[in-house]
This record gives sequence, structure tokens and C-alpha cells, in this order.
Amino acid sequence: MAAIVTLPRPTPSLHSPPSSFPNYHQVFHCSLIQTPLLKGWSFKGRLKPFTSTNSIEWRRRRRTLICAVNKDAEKAFQKTVEVDRLIDLLREATPNELQKLVAENILAFNEGFWIRLAARSDTCKSDDDKKDYEELASAIMSIVDRLVHKTHEKIDSATDVLKGILEPVVDEEKEIAWPPKNPEALEQMEKKIFQMELEGQLDEGFLAEVSAQLRQAKEDGDKPGLEAMLQKVLQLYAATVLSKRSYAKKGNEVLKAEQFLETMIKAPAQEWNKLLIDGLTTGKGENSPEDFYAVIKKRIERTLIRTEGGSYQQRILTEYLKGIQSRAEEIVQYLQGNLPQQE
Repeated sequence: MAAIVTLPRPTPSLHSPPSSFPNYHQVFHCSLIQTPLLKGWSFKGRLKPFTSTNSIEWRRRRRTLICAVNKDAEKAFQKTVEVDRLIDLLREATPNELQKLVAENILAFNEGFWIRLAARSDTCKSDDDKKDYEELASAIMSIVDRLVHKTHEKIDSATDVLKGILEPVVDEEKEIAWPPKNPEALEQMEKKIFQMELEGQLDEGFLAEVSAQLRQAKEDGDKPGLEAMLQKVLQLYAATVLSKRSYAKKGNEVLKAEQFLETMIKAPAQEWNKLLIDGLTTGKGENSPEDFYAVIKKRIERTLIRTEGGSYQQRILTEYLKGIQSRAEEIVQYLQGNLPQQE
């Protein structure tokens, strides 16, 4: 038996700004000053005669210490420059541009950002400039709050969609049985995914939620049924989307390798082994492994072009195609006598 796990909502690491900016006299503190350099030194050792070896060792340590301090200072300076650049962009932005900038840099609004904004406010020479910074801080936090609220709403919506897809495998006790007891449950799930995809419900928010649930199930390691079920949801989604376009015909010519790939895409993963044995020339079929790998590569390239870079959709579709190729390579190795067949 498996149950849907409700994961903690992924809230960005945000720190609210102070209601009124305090006086920050030191934005970046130096830990070197706060930690005495003499701590842990042996005074007995210091009373030893000062030899040339001591001098060389001291110079080496001094150079190392200076380099470390310089690197830390350089990183702090670069970070300050980046934050200042963002603050300048935010100050000059129109209301519409401000919303876009905040959304694009949502993770940048951490404690360091607010400290730097407060420090810049403290250095203002006029009350008007100080007021501008306070209004900017208020506007940013208002936008951030709305974005976080929308994120929570999307997660709730995605969870409801997932529950709807899994409804056919819920038993009388309101628990999810996997593998499903009803042999028609998978077919019903597939129909639901097809319909929801047509309606546009299986968006990035949904894919992110399923991927997060699957990742958590893998990390827990004690819910194999839940893991298999979520993998099946993503497989059905990938098969549905990839099957919307056919490349098996070029004019009146039927491209056998493309046609075979489309058969594989639509088939359940548990049928792949038999299909590959019957379809590849290393087994009983007419498609050479080289031709089959070539059409998979071409389909992956088409998918990369037609989907948004870095999106969950792109990753799920390409992983599904790569999974087919990986299984084909295993079957070819098996048929050539190099590997035991995997069930």
C-alpha cells in the first residue's frame, strides 16, 4: 500500500526588512579582528631562539594569512557590488518592471540584501532619499509576499490534480494500492492524464510537484510503491505528450525506425523488452540498433527545441526518450550474449 506524501512547501529563503532601518555601522565584519591571532599559541615556543627556519615559516604563514584575508575581502566586495547593482536597477524600475525584477531575483532578497539596503539608506543626505529607500523596501516585500502566496496556491492546485489522476487506484479504504488491484486502473489513469493535458492542467507546477514527491520517495527509500506509482504518472505524461506528434511518414514513405520509436513511446515500460527483441535486427525485427538510436537522438533534439530550456517538461520528456535508448542498449547487449536480460 502506498500513500501520497504531502511535502513541505518550498518557500524561498526570505528575510523581512526592518520596519525602520536601524543604523548599521558595519555591513561586513572581519572575523579576523574578533578572533585573536594569538589564540592557541604556545608562549613557551615563542621564547625559543629566533632562527632562520622560524623566520621562513613565519613569512610563509603570514603570506597564507594575507592571501586568505584578501580573498575574503574580494568576495565580500564583489557581493556588495552585485547587491548595489540590483538595488540601482530596482530604484530606477517602473512599477511593472519592478514586479518582473523581483520575480526574476526572488532568491536575492536575503538578509545580506536588506542589510545593504539599510546601510545605503543610512548614508542618504536628505530625508527624501531615505524615504525613497523605505518605499522601495515596502514595495519589494509586498511583491515577494504575493509571489510566495501564488506559489502556495500552485502547489495546492498541483496536489489536487495529482489526486485526481490517482483516483482510479484508490481502494475502498481511501488508500492507494500499487500495483493497482483493478486491471483497468492504469487505463483509466492514462485517460485522465490525456484529458488533463488537453485542458492544460499538467503545467510546470504539476510536474514540479510530482518530481518533488518522487525525489522525496527515493530519499526515504521505504515507499517503493509510491515511487513506482509516481514514476508511472511521469511516464504516462511523457508518452501522452510525445505521442501528439508523428514523424513516421515522409510524404508517402513510412520511416520504419520512426514508426518503431512511436510504438515504443506509447507502450508501457513493462512491454519494452519484448518489443525491442521483436523489433531490432539483433532479435527478430527489421530495425538496426544504429537506425533506432539515430531517430531517438533526433527526437531528443526536436524536444529540446520545442520545450523551454531547463523546464521540468523538457527534462521529463528527454529522460523518457533516454530511458528507451538505455533499455534498447541493454537488450542489444543481452541478445549479443554480453549481459543477462533484465526483467
